[in-house]
Amino acid sequence: MGISYKVQTIQGKSSGQDRRVAIVVSQFNDFITKRLLEGCLKELKRCGVKDNNITIVWVSGSLEIPVAALKLARKKNIDAVICLGSVIRGETIHFDLVAEGVCRGVTDVSLLTGKPIIFGVLATETADQATKRSDLKKDHKGRDAATAALEMVEVLKKITYA
Repeated sequence: MGISYKVQTIQGKSSGQDRRVAIVVSQFNDFITKRLLEGCLKELKRCGVKDNNITIVWVSGSLEIPVAALKLARKKNIDAVICLGSVIRGETIHFDLVAEGVCRGVTDVSLLTGKPIIFGVLATETADQATKRSDLKKDHKGRDAATAALEMVEVLKKITYA
């Protein structure tokens, strides 16, 4: 038996009507990032985001994602920025540096701008793990990032007016 509380609840929906979304995509490991982008775009369009309200920016690697995301987030005509990348562990600590750096950078951009900056950067041990997380028929982190972006735009607007 649950306890009933009379509290205000704020929750977003994944409606894309009149939403303007930017997507920053890493070119490095593009055999994964192209798949993430494909699923992300399909979900945005399924939710009603129009093609002319989507901007895609390609950057060289995942560490370059935050600075591009910051420039986009500062634009008044962008409601959310989705960051897509794939960092796959190699033989050196480079993986750890990149994965931590991009995560911190994306988080900082969100906090600095007050806009949804969605972290859709895979950090996996193997290419097989990254492939599984970008499978259009199953678990797809690009699709999840699109949904999160649209929901967060609405949540933040509702908080503003609450």
